[in-house]
Amino acid sequence: MSLEGQRQAQQAAEHAIEALSQGDAATARAAVDVAVEKDQSGSFGALADAVHLAATQLDEEGRLPGPTWDFLADAVGPGPLQGLVESLRTS
Repeated sequence: MSLEGQRQAQQAAEHAIEALSQGDAATARAAVDVAVEKDQSGSFGALADAVHLAATQLDEEGRLPGPTWDFLADAVGPGPLQGLVESLRTS
């Protein structure tokens, strides 16, 4: 497993979450797809599903309701990405 590849996957996952918070569904989808591509530990499959669902909600509703943020937080599990989700959902 390449640490560099996993670092890139983590950064792409962060970018996807940040894009959702900014209302940018297309960038969120593209970034999470990169995260899955670079991921060598299988860590981002659930996040990809959550990001694609959230991006669809953004496209349809123009916002992310609380339960979607909960789903994103659950998808990333405990750790730095969950902290990012929590910080962005309240901003």
